[in-house]
Amino acid sequence: MDRLYFIRVGGTAMGGVAAACKQAGDIVFGSEQDLYEPMKSYLADAGVHVYPTFDSANLLSSKPTKVVVGNAVSRGNEELEVALEHRLDCVSLPQIIGEKLIGKQTSVVVAGTHGKTTTTAMTANMLQVGGLEPGFLIGGVPGNFQVSCRTGAGNVFVIEGDEYDSAYFDKRSKFMHYRPDVAVVNNLEFDHADIFDSLEAIKKSFRLYIRLVPRNGLVLANGDDANVRDVLASSCSPVQTFGYSDGCDWQVKNFTESVLGSTYDLWFQSVHFGSFASPVNGRFNALNMVVATAVGHRMGMSLKQLQDGVQSYVSPKRRMQVVGTWKGATVIDDFGHHPTAIKETLSALISRYSGRRIVACFEPRSNTTTRAFFQNELVECFKGVSALGLGALDRPQRYSESERLDTDRIIREVGVPGIAISLDQGSQKNWGEYLYTWLEKTVEPDDVVVLFSNGDFGGLRTLLVRNMS
Repeated sequence: MDRLYFIRVGGTAMGGVAAACKQAGDIVFGSEQDLYEPMKSYLADAGVHVYPTFDSANLLSSKPTKVVVGNAVSRGNEELEVALEHRLDCVSLPQIIGEKLIGKQTSVVVAGTHGKTTTTAMTANMLQVGGLEPGFLIGGVPGNFQVSCRTGAGNVFVIEGDEYDSAYFDKRSKFMHYRPDVAVVNNLEFDHADIFDSLEAIKKSFRLYIRLVPRNGLVLANGDDANVRDVLASSCSPVQTFGYSDGCDWQVKNFTESVLGSTYDLWFQSVHFGSFASPVNGRFNALNMVVATAVGHRMGMSLKQLQDGVQSYVSPKRRMQVVGTWKGATVIDDFGHHPTAIKETLSALISRYSGRRIVACFEPRSNTTTRAFFQNELVECFKGVSALGLGALDRPQRYSESERLDTDRIIREVGVPGIAISLDQGSQKNWGEYLYTWLEKTVEPDDVVVLFSNGDFGGLRTLLVRNMS
């Protein structure tokens, strides 16, 4: 048993792990200046004592054996400075996850540029249906469980493997701490421009990741993705590929979509494995579900259990989540921020809501999409929508005008009715009101309005929810 102190405990991952460590028997404290619901009640119910300020007295009086430093914590934080001065044992969140939650359990790590949260949630639900009682850490609010992180009663732990860095003192990708027995590589593209200089730098991190897998483990990799195939030569372990193309070990055939979801046949090593009905749309989601199926198969689940695991899945919040009806239009909330993820989501929505107008709204918030890296790609991904609203750039002052994403240009080149929040408008606290007013004039009954953001869209999300019928 340890006494753990989590600096900046209010984040989804930090709070979830803190509560799980408390559940596992540790004494847990934390600090957060702005702790919001539902995390505030979640931590209180779990028995995690949270201090509302970063104060050296709080840290020292808690007498921690380990201080968990989130990657949002940097030098200058008062509690971190005191922990260093007193030579306390400071560890990153991925370190504590590897030690406290995964330990000697079978570790299933889901990595890739897109779909990590969804695929992790699918896999955790699949193993739950199979009676394996997995532990898990999901980077969102899962639809099939009440919590985003738990220890589990079984001997397997499913975790979202992020390639982002671990802490200010540890610039390795988080997944390097998770010692995967099954390593998933869903896809691979350039992202996280604040951490990686190039696609090749990201590939290097993934090569190191798959080299962690023991020879009796498994690498599950997207055989349709050229960048993924490029890193597979580094594997010292068995590899199974999945995809739509010939030659994949797990191959999806006869994929169809409707308002009820999707259906497909799955072949394994050139033999028909089974037919599946999924409640979610999108060719990409079918591949995410194949990962969950392949993991369940490896863990000994029957075909019937695997089919039940697919059919019973409920999407996490903010993953193509229908949140209600506004002005007769269906409103959907999605986390998508990379052009590929946005494009695939829009394709799935166009299939699901065939014949209806799609009004897309996108808030550029990530360190990559606020810059001009994906200027042309973002134009292409929004082709096919009927109207487009672009939110304010997050902290645009970080970049020169030539380095920043040009949202006005995107509206012009997509060529549909639209609005782009200007820098002056974006500097105002509730700039989402401008988009809300535009939507009031633009949206027609039976439209589909989709919000792409990992934030509150300048208050737009709150305004829409508040005024839903």
